[in-house]
Amino acid sequence: MTWEAKPTGKRGRQPIYSDAAIKPCLTMKVLFGMALRQTTGFVESLLRLSGLGWSVPDFSTLSRRQKSLAVNIPYRGSEGPLHLLIPSRDITA
Repeated sequence: MTWEAKPTGKRGRQPIYSDAAIKPCLTMKVLFGMALRQTTGFVESLLRLSGLGWSVPDFSTLSRRQKSLAVNIPYRGSEGPLHLLIPSRDITA
């Protein structure tokens, strides 16, 4: 998984963040029922705690990109807490 987007080769401003970077942010937004600004702060805290110096997509970027990215979380009725795991071996700087 790469955090920064690759150049598209088209004219105009290039995207900064890849879809693989936006989707986890939107997934956390849906799972925890947060607003976009809260999601940005939450992801920033997670990256800081993990020691990664990556920049975080701002709320307006998340807002624009959520229109084209679908976040599907299948509902499984559960009595216990929900544990979210993000594998770190697939993350590259």
